[in-house]
Amino acid sequence: MNHTENPPATPPPSPLPPKGRLLLGGGVFVIGLICPIFIPLVTSSGLSLGVKSALSGLLLLGIPEVAMFVAIAILGKEGYAYLKQRLFALLKRAAPIDTVSLTRYRIGLVLFCLPLLTAWLAPYVSDMIPRYGEYHLALAIAGDGLLILGLLVLGGDFWDKVRSLFVHKATATFPTTTTATKN
Repeated sequence: MNHTENPPATPPPSPLPPKGRLLLGGGVFVIGLICPIFIPLVTSSGLSLGVKSALSGLLLLGIPEVAMFVAIAILGKEGYAYLKQRLFALLKRAAPIDTVSLTRYRIGLVLFCLPLLTAWLAPYVSDMIPRYGEYHLALAIAGDGLLILGLLVLGGDFWDKVRSLFVHKATATFPTTTTATKN
C-alpha cells in the first residue's frame, strides 16, 4: 500500500512567524476584543451625552473591527494562518463530545432547565423570598453559569437539537421503544 497517495489527516503546522510581529499583532487583536468592556466607564463619566454615545458606539462597533484589521496587517499571511490554526485547534479540543450517557444527559437537563424555571418564577415569588432584592444580581449570574454549564454537560447532540429550533424544515426523530429502553 502506497502511503504517499493518502492526504494527511491534519494539515501541516503553519510556520511560526517572527515573535515580535506575533506578539504585537496578538496584542492589537486582544485590545480590539476587549474594547466593549470599557463602555460602562464611558457611560458613567462626566462627558456630554453626544460624546458618550459616539465613544460607546466606537468601542462596540468601530474600534474592534479596525483593531482586528490592523492585527491581520501586522501578523501577515503566515502569522494570520498560524493564529487561525492555533485557535481552531483550541476550539476543537474545547468542543463538547457528541453523545453522552443517560445520567449525564439528565444532569445536564436539570442544570439547563433550573435557571430557566427560576428566572420565569422570580418576578412572581421574589417578594416571598427574604433578601432576594439584595442578591438578585448574584443569583442571575449564578443562573447564567448553570445554564452554560448545562449546555456543556448535555453534549453536542443537544446543540443540534437546539439548532433545529431555528431551522424551519427540521423535524424531530424519536427513537423506537426498543432503542429507548436500552439507554
